[in-house]
Amino acid sequence: MAKEKKVEQITDMEVDFAQWYTDVCKKAELIDYSSIKGMFIYRPYGYAIWESIQRQLDARFKETGAENVYMPMLIPESLLQKEKDHVEGFAPECAWVTYGGSEKLEERYCIRPTSETLFCEHFRNVIQSHRDLPKMYNQWCSVLRWEKTSRPFLRHREFLWQEGHTMHATAEEAMAETEQMLKVYADFCENVLAMPVTKGKKTDKEKFNGAEATYTIECMMHDRKALQAGTSHFFGDGFARAFDITFANKENQRAYPFQTSWGVSTRLIGGIIMTHGDNNGLVLPPKVAPIQVVVIPVAQHKEGVLEAARAVADRLKACGIRVKIDESEQSPGWKFAEYEMKGVPLRLELGPKDIEKNQCVFARRDSGEKSFVSLDDLETVAADLLEKVHQGMFEKAKKNLTDHTYDAETLEEAKRLQQEHGGFIRTMWCGEEACELKMKEEAGMSSRCMPFGEKSIGNKCAVCGKEADKVIYWGVAY
Repeated sequence: MAKEKKVEQITDMEVDFAQWYTDVCKKAELIDYSSIKGMFIYRPYGYAIWESIQRQLDARFKETGAENVYMPMLIPESLLQKEKDHVEGFAPECAWVTYGGSEKLEERYCIRPTSETLFCEHFRNVIQSHRDLPKMYNQWCSVLRWEKTSRPFLRHREFLWQEGHTMHATAEEAMAETEQMLKVYADFCENVLAMPVTKGKKTDKEKFNGAEATYTIECMMHDRKALQAGTSHFFGDGFARAFDITFANKENQRAYPFQTSWGVSTRLIGGIIMTHGDNNGLVLPPKVAPIQVVVIPVAQHKEGVLEAARAVADRLKACGIRVKIDESEQSPGWKFAEYEMKGVPLRLELGPKDIEKNQCVFARRDSGEKSFVSLDDLETVAADLLEKVHQGMFEKAKKNLTDHTYDAETLEEAKRLQQEHGGFIRTMWCGEEACELKMKEEAGMSSRCMPFGEKSIGNKCAVCGKEADKVIYWGVAY
């Protein structure tokens, strides 16, 4: 991170984190506001980040056997009503189409807030036998939820996402799929986005509407608030029964299949900004950065400089690195600040003296560290530095997570730790919703997850003092 502030239009995150976040989204040209509240315009640079996320996740999904499909955006009200818990959960956020042209429709159509009901209607038509299973579908689309408040990337009325929907012959197969996709998301966040995660199970209060169990990856932002970065749901056979989806099993008996659903959205971009950004703007993970290396010709008016810079850029492009060369007439200093603000992982500076010495200068966005590199070693060093940038970003974010995760044995202690430090507060929990609600009411924290494989902190619920065998994370969340 550069110590000296370069972009005055960006509010310091220590002064006003929410304004810093909005400033970065706008100044880095990621997003713009539309004339409809809560509906944002993804600008080319912001959309390019999503395209990179989409491309890499899509490949991972297909490795598991998932196939891409596309469902209609409108859901008949009668179809939506078939799963009671599901529709009740989404009813306050539904937007309805009531007219087709100038004619009032006989039935209202909901603009999809999610697509379980549409997939179930289709599954009923295409699943007849155990030979038709599993069905492993994924959809890339937009959904609409009429949110009361909105923030760029974090909470849109219309947002982009993917939603996986699968059907399996047994509960064991469906649960294995649920767990597998959570691991896919966790691996992607950590090894592509450099965002460390806490994996765990949601409480019944916080699980997805209509699910038997919801699993989550929770990330910690710069301001020590939590971000739910991805979820994977086990539905059991509840939707199958509601929609009368049956198949002939191996014993030639009618049975209900077991279902899963899993998804991430463009809120991942918000997570990248708030996990890695600084007071000079974005800091982008190299593996999703639209530009991995920006080449800045220094004293480009001098003979041979532009030609040498173009040759360097071509060499990097040839080895698969995403490169931009800035030949504009802006000063080098302006360019340095511009691409720092846009979060480009590596800046390559090349001037007349560098050309004489057969070298260039690399500057890392994450640390500001500069190094002189022989042009003979250009490709190897660039690839190595990009990996080091990723690792440096991950280690810094991991330290933030580790340093601001606290253990508490009582509600008062949990409340004090949150007020003094923020972050995740880890306690024991009896499993009663009353204690979950009390923690929210008195300490202002919601349950984030019951983490996998973590040691107990005693054996008493931090809220009521009764016997407890569940470790749980609490936090203030986006």
